[in-house]
Amino acid sequence: MSDGNHMARPALYLVDASMYVFRAWHSMPDEFHDDEGWPTNAVHGFARFLLELLERERPRHIAIAFDEALDSCFRNALYPAYKANRDPAPEELKRQFAHCKALCQGLGLATLAHPEYEADDLIGSALRHARALGLRGVIVSADKDLSQLLEEHDEQWDFARGVRWGAAGVKSRQGVHAHQVADFLALCGDAVDNIPGVPGIGAKTAAVLLSHFETLDALLERIEEIPFLRFRGAASVAARLREHRDIALLCRQLTTIACDAPLDHDQAFARGAADAAALLALCERMRFGPHTRRRLQEAAA
Repeated sequence: MSDGNHMARPALYLVDASMYVFRAWHSMPDEFHDDEGWPTNAVHGFARFLLELLERERPRHIAIAFDEALDSCFRNALYPAYKANRDPAPEELKRQFAHCKALCQGLGLATLAHPEYEADDLIGSALRHARALGLRGVIVSADKDLSQLLEEHDEQWDFARGVRWGAAGVKSRQGVHAHQVADFLALCGDAVDNIPGVPGIGAKTAAVLLSHFETLDALLERIEEIPFLRFRGAASVAARLREHRDIALLCRQLTTIACDAPLDHDQAFARGAADAAALLALCERMRFGPHTRRRLQEAAA
């Protein structure tokens, strides 16, 4: 990743907010409350994460994506069981998501949210627009699904573990190339999102099939070649794919990140001016301590 072109392109930081809000919700003690007595532990933790990111990287282009398509996502219309395995967020957490979004807006950071598109789709759509303007993406998330978006100059950054990788680093982590991730998940399923995949095809088999056929489409066109491949159970895998072709194609509609979500922002997502009054009001409401307030003031400047 050391080519000059990579360094010359300004970075657009694309933050998967939910991951860091949930992480804070689960890891921060619940001793923090707002002026009405509602818990604010997730806001405190998210603010800590966001400040660390802003202080370390000083990003000039940044967008924070929030998930508001919890059961109204276009994927639920395609497949009603999509993410049905997840418990709805409790009211105490929902309120904190709204405060986290207000915090980002108060700092002059673009926030992305849409009732029909998930954060992944908003990140993909923002990245597509930004690339056309000569920016590269730095996707701040540990979510493996997002690796499908990586192209030559982009990076993904698991912030909590301090690990970064580019498109070339996806295969050693996930067993398939970045551009194969959606097809891979369509074949072997994704339990986290309740996506079934093709019955009887696991991660190893899916990786073997894609290394040979490259794409799901080629694989489905050439099913008759599968029994001649050298892996155990090749004939039964061919039979399964014949039988469950429709499931594979439906699953791919679920696993593919949509890069055409409507964005109502300046497509370069340059950092804007902070709203000092809104930030101060939020600090009062969240009862932030002097240290956090000082850091927020510095970040806002």
